[in-house]
Amino acid sequence: MTDMPAAPPALADIQEEYEFLDADDRYRLLIDLGRTLEPMPDALKTDATMVRGCSAAVWVYPTVLDGDADTGARLHFLADSNAAITKGIIALVLLTVQDSTAAQIIDTDIEAALAPFDLKNQLSSNRTQGIPNMIALIRETAARYAA
Repeated sequence: MTDMPAAPPALADIQEEYEFLDADDRYRLLIDLGRTLEPMPDALKTDATMVRGCSAAVWVYPTVLDGDADTGARLHFLADSNAAITKGIIALVLLTVQDSTAAQIIDTDIEAALAPFDLKNQLSSNRTQGIPNMIALIRETAARYAA
């Protein structure tokens, strides 16, 4: 039996904890959050799934969960990074949209959901420069499935 990562906590719970932490503990929280990502098979870590513009290597791969005719398929993303903090950031981004329908993802203001974490001021610009590209890739994927 393989060890599966623990289910990630709700975004609101993470935000509540994050607000009370100092900078070092915030880094640890992000690293721990990155550990909750499902393992992404190496075969999916390709040039096609790589997020451009990130200082670390980041891969995001969409999978489709069953949906119904009214709401459409739900998208579930696999993601990984070769940097622990970046992996935590992508986990945080995915918490805003994971297992939602394409229409819900398109309607989600991911940036607003992440705003309370103030990542641009908490982390170096190298760590945060790829976040808009991660979000854009997720939105582009949702738009393809919504069409």
